[in-house]
Amino acid sequence: MKDLLLITPPFTQLNTPYPATAYIKGFLNTKNISSYQIDLGIEVILQLFSKDGIRKVFDQEIDIQNISENSQRIFALRDEYIKTIDQVISFLQGKIPTLARQICSMNFLPEASRFNQLDDMEFAFGNMGLQDKAKHLATLYLEDLSDYIVENADSDFGFSRYAERLGKSANSFDELYLKLSQNQTFIDNFTLTILKEKLEFVQPKLVCFSIPFPGNLYSAFRAAKFIKENYPHIKTAMGGGFPNTELRELKDQRVFEFFDFITLDDGELPIELLYENLNNKENPEYKRTFLIENEEVTYKNNSKRYDYKQADIGTPDYIDLQLDKYISVIEIANPMHSLWSDGRWNKLTMAHGCYWGKCTFCDISLDYIKIYEPISAKILVDRMEELIQTTGETGFHFVDEAAPPALMREVALEILRRNLVVTWWTNIRFEKSFTKDLCFLLKLSGCVAVSGGLEVASDRLLKLIDKGISVEQVAKVTRNFTEAGIMIHAYLMYGYPTQTVQETVDSLEMVRQLFEMGILQSGFWHQFAMTAHSPVGLNPEEFGVTPIKQEILFANNDIDFTDKTGIDHGKFSFGLKKSLFNYMHGINFEIPLQEWFDFKIPKTTIHPDYIHDCLLEDEDFKFKGNSKVIFLTKNVIAENRIKTKKKYIYPYTKITVHLKTNIVSIDLEQEQAEWLMKTFEENTTENSKKITLQQLKKDFEENLEDFDLFWFSKPIQQLKENGVILSI
Repeated sequence: MKDLLLITPPFTQLNTPYPATAYIKGFLNTKNISSYQIDLGIEVILQLFSKDGIRKVFDQEIDIQNISENSQRIFALRDEYIKTIDQVISFLQGKIPTLARQICSMNFLPEASRFNQLDDMEFAFGNMGLQDKAKHLATLYLEDLSDYIVENADSDFGFSRYAERLGKSANSFDELYLKLSQNQTFIDNFTLTILKEKLEFVQPKLVCFSIPFPGNLYSAFRAAKFIKENYPHIKTAMGGGFPNTELRELKDQRVFEFFDFITLDDGELPIELLYENLNNKENPEYKRTFLIENEEVTYKNNSKRYDYKQADIGTPDYIDLQLDKYISVIEIANPMHSLWSDGRWNKLTMAHGCYWGKCTFCDISLDYIKIYEPISAKILVDRMEELIQTTGETGFHFVDEAAPPALMREVALEILRRNLVVTWWTNIRFEKSFTKDLCFLLKLSGCVAVSGGLEVASDRLLKLIDKGISVEQVAKVTRNFTEAGIMIHAYLMYGYPTQTVQETVDSLEMVRQLFEMGILQSGFWHQFAMTAHSPVGLNPEEFGVTPIKQEILFANNDIDFTDKTGIDHGKFSFGLKKSLFNYMHGINFEIPLQEWFDFKIPKTTIHPDYIHDCLLEDEDFKFKGNSKVIFLTKNVIAENRIKTKKKYIYPYTKITVHLKTNIVSIDLEQEQAEWLMKTFEENTTENSKKITLQQLKKDFEENLEDFDLFWFSKPIQQLKENGVILSI
């Protein structure tokens, strides 16, 4: 028996749990409040994609004459699907890696329409290992089954969403309410059977649903309805990303037939107060909570207690979640793109909110972005070590809006100080702070990838967005990450207010060049959406758009609008995505941009060498006195030697540095070498005090001459180029 049951409703991710309930459970632990958490999504998926589950799929009544040819084929091969499904799921859970050879034999899995794309993608398999190729084929197999389920069992099904259409900016609750009044769906039967078992086992007083996306909304309401009908003594609450952005203007009383409470923004204190109110009926306190009071929807924020600091919310706790049962899938053969769906990642946050907080398309008026609060590197790495102990996983995804470069540097150094072996990735802004040396340091600490918003690759529009970057800067930063061996994914946008057709074409050309230069590995185009809490949504007239007003009783985030340009940006969607798919696989850069579209587009105005020319400037020989200097080696050998030339004898010191993959040797004057060796010893990564370049210069010139000449000499450049000395 536990006081609280924390639920992520179907569906979010297949490979790793969405972290919200783990964050809340970690906080509740610090308050000695008992809780249990479940990811209903993965549990439903595992029951559905099992022998019994697939049998139930094929037992659904169909008219074989009136279904698609693809469904007819899958139905004809139903025994093969039932025979192989458990093995495939076990393989994707990492339990039987030897099955990869059978899967790759191309005579093990039944194949339907999803496998038709293999001819187009065979070129990519040369870059994929056996396990990755097998994961990709197994993913296509699951997608074939998914197509059959959508057509013949439950039209709302999707691996990472369910009935998403019902939640996407539904200004009225009517359609969702009607759906909930109807019979349970095929997927509902799985969901509610599992929910019933968990409720009987946990016997909670309060069930808290975390709803991150529109695709979780219907299932949460369906589950809450089941609780109200069968366990009326249990209170229900909703929080998470969806209500935080969509339900801030909630007015419809019918919502509270399902939920007793809806909380906004940071959930720790609101949930703690709901728990306290369970035991204290008099003068209840609430923090940012909707409820029914006097038969009206009421927003209560009567607690004077402050939200908790990030340092005080505890370490996320993944206990109760079936971590060994998540499945890794690979949808497309792109190593960066696969990070979202392949492998188990512990989720952490470096900083609450966004340190930039200016982008005009972003919900910067909301607390989850507006209130910026970083955590110290020491606390963050403490939490990493704790999660490694409790989960056995050393992979981390920092889910920041934009991880701050200075904090990333400190986290990297703290990881190196503790000799931790971890793998991590995060979201960034393409800041000029990401120098070649900083990127190399991040790589050494285990960073394998970053994602960031390039948005519209146009300097005019980047300025209008108030992104604080330029295309040239993005090119340099992506080059720095790529040269350090860190993959980059770019979020790309089209259809921003006042964007012209020419700017869309030029933006695509910029993206083409970034991929062709090999400094961008992955990307995703999305069409601009005006949200209620962004600067564009709050002041649309300043951006040349006119919102289409609607009465808000339920959800309000995406706002329909008309753009004064009158351009139908949607028609670019297919061409932009098709070209990007090719570029991500390293092919067809030579195809004219016109070929990607079935309508006439103007020629690009961007010079074909624009990105190449952006990278020509060399910054290696600029003296930046306030730079922090880091010495990243312990394996240094110094030998005093003598060189004889004609009649002259030259004493010198040979310094040899043993790196992981190579050896670097340099020759220095003995006095310079002694100074350098002493500096190495005094400034190891274990030493938390970092020295600046100006301090080094002062120390050097107390006994030796001309630090600048020494610092930019060929031997020291060799050490810098090999990452022995970093200036960040």
